[in-house]
Amino acid sequence: MGSYSTSSQSQQKLLFRQLFEKESSTYTYLLADFSHPDKPAVLIDPVDKTVDRDLSLVRELGLKLIYAINTHVHADHVTGTGLIKGKVLGLKSVISKESGAKADILVEAGDKVQFGDLFLEVRATPGHTLGCVTYVTGTEPNQPQPRMAFTGDALLIRGCGRTDFQGGSSQQLYKSVHSQIFTLPKDTLIYPAHDYRGFTVSTVEEEMQYNPRLTKDGETFKSIMENLNLSYPKMMDKAVPANMVCGLQDSASVSS
Repeated sequence: MGSYSTSSQSQQKLLFRQLFEKESSTYTYLLADFSHPDKPAVLIDPVDKTVDRDLSLVRELGLKLIYAINTHVHADHVTGTGLIKGKVLGLKSVISKESGAKADILVEAGDKVQFGDLFLEVRATPGHTLGCVTYVTGTEPNQPQPRMAFTGDALLIRGCGRTDFQGGSSQQLYKSVHSQIFTLPKDTLIYPAHDYRGFTVSTVEEEMQYNPRLTKDGETFKSIMENLNLSYPKMMDKAVPANMVCGLQDSASVSS
């Protein structure tokens, strides 16, 4: 589990945990307003295989889990939202409207996901898939500082998600990252959906300087992405159909 340094005022409010699922190298993020009487919490990108671990942590910390959020329709693992909905009364699943997936709440650019006095702003960052979004903490003094961006597969640490399936587009991804993520304050913390080399967090400034793909011009980036020659995702045929009914599939179909 990871954490980050922040101002004392924000630290009193935000409880943050970074969790890892090793088979798909997926990060799940738990955020809660710890100063609120109900301690409302959200999970970003939960994985079916680690639902029990995540919910055990929620109980231990005395949190009230209200949202299970996905950054996009994943192709490398089955989301845990369906299983969580069966275990947590009243929890709502969240995904972007543009994804075409089912969920209790379909968000669009500019929407806010509120938990207690804290919130996540929705930014549309398509390119890896058509429906990718990035969730960003707010700018107000009572929101966590520095800001935090949960970028899904749009922006990885020193990399980015592939663009060759699920409505992906290298040109669109390049525009998304540069207009929606690289315009954030330079000290904004970048928390991706995956990492395959052991990195846990980056910043906007670091990625603007050192990302080997996204520091290039648009045409060079397009050429890089067109020549990755990546293999077909081994979980795609199972994961995508399940995740298209995000948070609403029954337990049997998820675990089968």
